[in-house]
Amino acid sequence: MSFVNTLKQWDEAVACFERGDSAASLGTFLDIQEKNSKIFFNVGCLHLINKNLDAAEKAFDGSIGKDGHLAVAFFQRALTFYKKERYEESLADFQHAFRELRGNQLIDYKPLGLRYKLYACEVLHNMALAHAQLGQWEKAKETILTALNLRTEAKLSHIDRGLECILKQKVFEPVEVPAKVVFKPNKNYVAELEKKDYLGKAKVVSSIVFQDDFSGFAPLQPQVEEVPTRPKVPEVLRALEEGEPHTVLFEFVPETSDELAVVPGNIVFVLNSGEDNWASVIFNERRGLVPYNFLERLEITLSSKQDQDGTDKDDIPAPPRPEPLKRPKRKSGEDLLCKNTEWKLYKSSLCVVKVHFTYTITMCMVPGLPYTTTLEKISNKLGLPAMAITLSYAHLDSGKIVIDEDTRMEDVWSCVRNGRLTLWCDLKEGMSEQLQSQNQLMALHSYESSTPEDLEFHQGDTILLLSKVNEDWFEGQCNGKIGIFPASFVEEVSMKDK
Repeated sequence: MSFVNTLKQWDEAVACFERGDSAASLGTFLDIQEKNSKIFFNVGCLHLINKNLDAAEKAFDGSIGKDGHLAVAFFQRALTFYKKERYEESLADFQHAFRELRGNQLIDYKPLGLRYKLYACEVLHNMALAHAQLGQWEKAKETILTALNLRTEAKLSHIDRGLECILKQKVFEPVEVPAKVVFKPNKNYVAELEKKDYLGKAKVVSSIVFQDDFSGFAPLQPQVEEVPTRPKVPEVLRALEEGEPHTVLFEFVPETSDELAVVPGNIVFVLNSGEDNWASVIFNERRGLVPYNFLERLEITLSSKQDQDGTDKDDIPAPPRPEPLKRPKRKSGEDLLCKNTEWKLYKSSLCVVKVHFTYTITMCMVPGLPYTTTLEKISNKLGLPAMAITLSYAHLDSGKIVIDEDTRMEDVWSCVRNGRLTLWCDLKEGMSEQLQSQNQLMALHSYESSTPEDLEFHQGDTILLLSKVNEDWFEGQCNGKIGIFPASFVEEVSMKDK
């Protein structure tokens, strides 16, 4: 099997796993003929999820056989031995995983496609547990104390609990790799699997024929018995009906949206020209303004095209002028209206409204909107029911004033300064607990942000759900920060938990 086929099946299996279809993911992984150490590792993790310990052990053996320095594979095989109550083999694999750390406090496998950090203190934590299961309490105590010295983050508090259990000669739960993480293929390699059209589709850049979009080869014409003695009238005559043909003598670079860019040699059709030396022309189905002194009239007649004696020397155009002309000045009172004039007027009449909530949002509104419309727009932006919030604004004389149905909105909009208005939004009494109870999530695993838009949290944190971006990603708030995070890392908080 080629590397491309292996990569396709690997990517398909990971996609099934992220959708929650573990059975299909495992079947796809097993169908791969040439498995590398990462694929064997993924197979072992899926068998651990299904509690098939014998198959998991065999898969981790394959992963270590392919890469004898993959510390996380030794760590997972040690957990498999521990669950099978083979504590001596488990201890040996934990020790081997610790040696593969090579004196480092952790190994971050994210560059290799696995969103997991293997900490040296957690390997020693499990090693101490294996000593405890073998009745070697002194060695277990020494090992757990070493783990405490190597602990780098405060979130690794389970090592303290492990020390307390060893001092009481009690066993405790081992540290395990989260069930939601597997090795993913390199995203750059996966992107190369898609077919790319490097040539693209040809298109007509310039043509004298109006609406000419044919860019291929001319098809075969059916044979006729009677051949015409004179050629057919060319299609260019249709274009002559739109305006007078002119050839461009000098390059023109537009400065406004209603002007048209042309280069020497282009043929344009002049619809009309004014006294201000500007001409309205058509070029490549686009209309715009071009300086008329940049153009020269082009004589195209039926007789010249139908002349059987060939080209006439008298029809050869004169050479271009040696010096480019200056850009003519446009009269302000006779400028053509831009197509986006209405949009510019509408945009200039908008007001930027800043709303302070638990976080701050900004939006554009037309000044003078009634209370119900303003409240509806803000509640939709916040993702909250309109009946759950109250608005207020700041007045220079009386401070903050609550906005309700009886408020004169003219007073509110009169506070606009430099096109900006600041409002405050608060939840009504009793609505905060009700909304939070409906939108609280519990973090199943820790999530570290990889981009500024991500929300970072730790296992066990409570997250306030703000919106659902799609089926796989949510937007929420945690520890005073707002961002997006994977939906698979959290679960809803039930009423029993609350």
